[in-house]
Amino acid sequence: MSFLNLENKIIVVFGVANKRSVAYHIARALEQQGAEVIYSVQTTQHRATLNGLLENRQVHVCDVRHDEQIASLVEAIQERHGRVDGLVHSIAFANYESFSGVFHEVSRADFLETIDISCYSLIALANAFKTLFSEQASVVAISISSTRMAADGYGYMAPAKAALDSAVAFLAKSFSRFSQVRFNAVCAGLLKTSASAGIPGYVDNYLYAEQVTLRKKALSTTEVANVAAFLLSECSSGINAQGIVTDCGMGINYFDANVVNATVSSAWPT
Repeated sequence: MSFLNLENKIIVVFGVANKRSVAYHIARALEQQGAEVIYSVQTTQHRATLNGLLENRQVHVCDVRHDEQIASLVEAIQERHGRVDGLVHSIAFANYESFSGVFHEVSRADFLETIDISCYSLIALANAFKTLFSEQASVVAISISSTRMAADGYGYMAPAKAALDSAVAFLAKSFSRFSQVRFNAVCAGLLKTSASAGIPGYVDNYLYAEQVTLRKKALSTTEVANVAAFLLSECSSGINAQGIVTDCGMGINYFDANVVNATVSSAWPT
């Protein structure tokens, strides 16, 4: 038995798009600990694309915007397994193609779609799985290290993640009325993923973030996955309704002397 005691735990992972996805790294970490991972992807096209990557795995299709698809997924898992010990929500979407980059110009439709997919889907999934969760089940959402940092390119995703962080706390309180199911978030710093590549200006922000980490080395997706695996395990039984910031110290080091000196020197040449 390993320290995390995840052997034979049944955990549903939402959000794998490719091998660089946070969800995929979490699933790998769980499988390495002996857990049985059930994968849920958005479309049949996604499932076909992931055929080689998820060979011999149980992969379901569920677009979380549709309650009937969520219900079908729950029914299928109920019939095959009878319980779920954990759930990973690593789902987010923003229509950056139609976004001007000016926050107050975001359309109502785009903003509400982002809230629906990136935040409300966690509530919908929790409600649908509530009778399937085992007594000590754990739900983990993937958030961001700070929703108060108004990065231009990130646009209106940060407010959606702020709503997600709040939903984690409210779900923990709501579920405590009838269960011991826990809800937490991994609040990750900047990561090199295929999803982040679509965010305007992300590469420059990522390189800057690397310089303000205390170790001068960027956060890895594997490190985020390891925190998620811990939160899904019995070892984190005392942690509930929390956002675990995982950013290599970036959040306390924005005024790193080297970065400040480099910025001032280039802005104010002698």
